[in-house]
Amino acid sequence: MTWTKQQRSVALASYLGWTLDAFDFFLMVFVLKDIAKAFGTEITSVTIAITLTLALRPLGALIFGRLADRYGRRPVLMANIVLFSLLDLASGFATSLTMLLVLRSLFGVAMGGEWGVGSALTMESIPPKSRGIMSGILQAGYPSGYLLASVVFGLLHDSIGWRGMFMIGVVPALLVLFIRRNVPESPTWERGRNAAVRPSIVAVLAREWKLALYMIVLMTAFNFFSHGTQDLYPTFLLVQHKFSTHTVSIIAITYNIGAIIGGILFGSLSEKIGRRKAIAIAALIALPVLPLWAFASGSIALAIGAFLMQISVQGAWGVIPAHLNEMSPPEVRATFPGLVYQLGNLLASANATIQAGIAHQHGDNYGMAMALVAGTVAVVISILISLGREHRGVQMDAGEGAAIEPSVGAGKMVGAGR
Repeated sequence: MTWTKQQRSVALASYLGWTLDAFDFFLMVFVLKDIAKAFGTEITSVTIAITLTLALRPLGALIFGRLADRYGRRPVLMANIVLFSLLDLASGFATSLTMLLVLRSLFGVAMGGEWGVGSALTMESIPPKSRGIMSGILQAGYPSGYLLASVVFGLLHDSIGWRGMFMIGVVPALLVLFIRRNVPESPTWERGRNAAVRPSIVAVLAREWKLALYMIVLMTAFNFFSHGTQDLYPTFLLVQHKFSTHTVSIIAITYNIGAIIGGILFGSLSEKIGRRKAIAIAALIALPVLPLWAFASGSIALAIGAFLMQISVQGAWGVIPAHLNEMSPPEVRATFPGLVYQLGNLLASANATIQAGIAHQHGDNYGMAMALVAGTVAVVISILISLGREHRGVQMDAGEGAAIEPSVGAGKMVGAGR
């Protein structure tokens, strides 16, 4: 199916927005050790910054999502990108751990808004049959940002230090110039902008409480899956294996390439075999990979294990943008997917601190702590996804042609009211 120039611009802007948001977030995970040394504290204390960033993301999803439902996806997305870029820059000037924690909390609010607004703009603008592959591409922005942070860490960290790393985080603000010039507003939002009555998010959540609760639980497991395999992996390589900055950077680049491949592969596959089946298959791939990923000893073996693990993790995640947007109530589509996603993040926000604590209690055995979380949630995700429904191909825009019959499969426990 042929895309228009405007649809391509929307897709590119949303992908880059999530890429650069993730880039700014993942700069933090590479410098936990440096920050702990600078402020004379333990790594476990510094990981609270990651916890706070994740915990505040639901607030951002709610604030920016509601603004986007009311004023449009495009202007809110631009404001969101400028805000998280400036807060990352400010993090480089923190004079104490407390100040850094406050700035990373505010960064979490800004970060929490981008995904929901960007994914709604994309899924409402592209042809229905393209949602699967675009879902994978959009979610691949997350490991793309991680990969970009890995490259910056490997090339510049030893020269500019952890403060310089954060200062580079202001660069994403330049994306706003591209959006302002090339990206149109969502056609779905334009058609409904003059609606006389807009339901409150509280009213929608009350009406769709079963669906919301299910999605929040599902996204909690998903966020344990991603953050449980990513956030402390550089620390695992630096502290437990004592690899050099260069080696850690190369391994991080390797597993993020795997993540990008996994997201696009399973996002595309979900268009053929269904969202739920694609997610379950991707998640379960993690189980046989665990020993190589967490317990291998050499850098090559660990890189291979990490590559395969992120094919699994981001393969499952690659289906999520399409799945959540298709399942969401249309009148609050900029708010609902991002909110349930980020509430899942809130419930999983203590992951890094929990894993660091477990590792510390077992002689800095980060591999054991990460494997415990990853193996558990891979199974949980495969079970939860089988209990839900899917609306693959559901109509989002009246201008796209005839609606495609929602694919509900065998699961009948969730979403029956829609």
